[in-house]
Amino acid sequence: MKLIVGLGNPGEKHARNRHNVGFLAVDAIADAHGFGPWRKKFSGQLAEGVIAGEKVLLLKPETFMNDSGRAVAEAAKFFKLAPEDIIVIHDELDLAPGRVRMKTGGGHAGHNGLRSIIAHIGGNFHRLRIGIGHPGSKEAVTRHVLSDFSKQEREWLAPLLEAVARHADLLVKGRFSDFTSKVMMDAPPPPGNERKG
Repeated sequence: MKLIVGLGNPGEKHARNRHNVGFLAVDAIADAHGFGPWRKKFSGQLAEGVIAGEKVLLLKPETFMNDSGRAVAEAAKFFKLAPEDIIVIHDELDLAPGRVRMKTGGGHAGHNGLRSIIAHIGGNFHRLRIGIGHPGSKEAVTRHVLSDFSKQEREWLAPLLEAVARHADLLVKGRFSDFTSKVMMDAPPPPGNERKG
């Protein structure tokens, strides 16, 4: 069994924020793979389904980003999942917009959702990092992540989310390099974003 967690903030106000790309990704996976309805559980919204013959749980914590670890820990404890069975999808400032990278373990790099999860279950989980780019100054970060994707960004975002959902079987099987290659092939990042990440 695998637990795929999308990070974001609950509520319509945040629904299209850059910080909510994790929510958008798990929604896309749920739609593409015919998951059951979302229901309230583990301080969040949970959907269940099967991908590549394996039971998969999708979780959107509703605790707000800074307390995401509480929802993840509740689900992990209930289903007796190790950190290695958990994949967290989140926005990444240090990747150029539209790029994706997988990472296992490591620190939180200032991401409050990751910081909370590490505090609750340790750092040895997998991360699918979706690049949103850095606004250029530390002071502008909060506004950047809590602003909606621009019309121009949505042009690469939609195909990217579709590709993540389409190749979720590789994610579930742990074939992470194949997964990122296929996603980037199906949804190449916009021009000018090659240099970072």
